[in-house]
Amino acid sequence: MRVYNFSAGPAVLPEEVLQEAAAEMLDYQGSGMSVMEMSHRSKVYDRIIKEAEADLRELMQIPDNYKVLFLQGGASSQFAMIPMNLMKNKVADYIVTGQWAKKAYQEAAVYGKANKIASSEDETFSYIPDCSDLPISEDADYVYICENNTIYGTKFKTLPNTKGKTLVADVSSCFLSEPVDVSKYGLIYGGVQKNIGPAGVVIVIIREDLITEDVLPGTPTMFRYKIHADNESLYNTPPAYGIYICGKVFKWLKKQGGLEAMKEYNEKKAKILYDYLDESSLFRGTVRKEDRSLMNVPFVTGSEELDAEFVKEAAAAGFVNLKGHRSVGGMRASIYNAMPIEGVEKLVAFMKEFEKNHTEA
Repeated sequence: MRVYNFSAGPAVLPEEVLQEAAAEMLDYQGSGMSVMEMSHRSKVYDRIIKEAEADLRELMQIPDNYKVLFLQGGASSQFAMIPMNLMKNKVADYIVTGQWAKKAYQEAAVYGKANKIASSEDETFSYIPDCSDLPISEDADYVYICENNTIYGTKFKTLPNTKGKTLVADVSSCFLSEPVDVSKYGLIYGGVQKNIGPAGVVIVIIREDLITEDVLPGTPTMFRYKIHADNESLYNTPPAYGIYICGKVFKWLKKQGGLEAMKEYNEKKAKILYDYLDESSLFRGTVRKEDRSLMNVPFVTGSEELDAEFVKEAAAAGFVNLKGHRSVGGMRASIYNAMPIEGVEKLVAFMKEFEKNHTEA
């Protein structure tokens, strides 16, 4: 029996995609072998990766002057790769709204001057700071955000005013959850294991003028965007099977009606859970309402013992991976694209029952 998997990542994938992959495991479309076994230089695989890129471009309406790169190392590798490639003046501005933005900021400080121009750490990253008039550094090479904060459940609803500077965004946990205007960013990237595919792939969408030979001294070959762009993500053996699954998810998303349809669906799902949290006398959300994420919903009871009991009982009932991140505790329901609406409805029904059983006199 499949459970309702509320994990923040690696996370739930569309069942249809898993069934297709299972059917093709031993023989991919008459090739006589699994995608897991085939050469990344073969014509068959070349079709897989090119089709995946074409479908992603269509879904996100990616302009022609942007490159799509399928890389390895997860989102965390980009914490170093971005400054190595983009920090021409050795200055960058960071908006720190969670653990991952903080790690990226700390990594950038290894390569140049990283300025923390806004932060929500004063209230445990439970809100998005006002970014309408930030002290942007005159010589900053870029302004960096983590657009959706997986651990804390916050989301930028309005992009920061970068005053003409290049915007760089980690979109790992909101990737393909809603339409996005790619032209507003210089670089968008995300690990796919939250909303798109299996762990091991990071997708980087980068404007062509930012891809140059001019990188920081000592930048390894594998960390140069130009190398990967010139070789169409095939400079070395890519995470081939992971990219194949991503490609299947792109097709699944197109079949659902694209990103407009996904946004509508995700808003509907999130509303069910947030509406209950707002009326519950036991559970409460931990994020400022206007900054709530559609993808990650953290909540608490106010008692660590009760939180632990809830996680335990929920798992026994088939609602798994609801324990909050170790740095914040409580609970967190990640309701990515592939989480069906009935999963959220059933979770809320279970929460209501739990509340009834634990608040009766």
